[in-house]
Amino acid sequence: MQNGKRALISLTDKSGIEEFAQALVALGVEILSTGGTATKMRESGILVTDVSEFTGFPEMLDGRVKTLHPMVHGGILHQRSNAEHRQQCAEHGIRSIDIVAVNLYAFEKTIAGKDCSFVDAIENIDIGGPTLLRAAAKNFNDVTVIVDPADYSLVLSELQEYGDTKLSTRFYLAGKVFALTTAYDKAIAEWMSSVDPASEAFFTGEK
Repeated sequence: MQNGKRALISLTDKSGIEEFAQALVALGVEILSTGGTATKMRESGILVTDVSEFTGFPEMLDGRVKTLHPMVHGGILHQRSNAEHRQQCAEHGIRSIDIVAVNLYAFEKTIAGKDCSFVDAIENIDIGGPTLLRAAAKNFNDVTVIVDPADYSLVLSELQEYGDTKLSTRFYLAGKVFALTTAYDKAIAEWMSSVDPASEAFFTGEK
């Protein structure tokens, strides 16, 4: 298959991931993952490569830095039809990532909790997830991006029938990414505007 040789999967909402990943593996797709997502798939007997192994660089800063690496973003963003891009990737050992299945830290659910502290809210602002999604969505010509488990079946059916997803499908899925990241950033901005930076809580991390 042209697309689907390697998938990066990192999820907060892990519903349906075992079946989706197993179907990808059956199609010959290598699975990259991190943290709890990798653990959940391994528990189902799915072979997973840790992103840290793929990049040769460990997760760090209490998990704040996992996928922010040129091996990941070069693998997503390079244009497959661009000879110069292909040459640069070859020079630096960058391998293609063709499917990105990511959803984001549950920021709105976190801040809705009655015991949510300022620090809790800040730590649930996702950085790597939106970066992965936006990169994959920008390069929809070559990369399939999935933010909604409801789209797993669509992606699988096209991979199984055509060996790739259709360009129109990739464009549709990319649009869902920018709708999601827009709403996500809006929720963060609205929450930050509700916080009084002069209050003690702003500095102490208390509610």
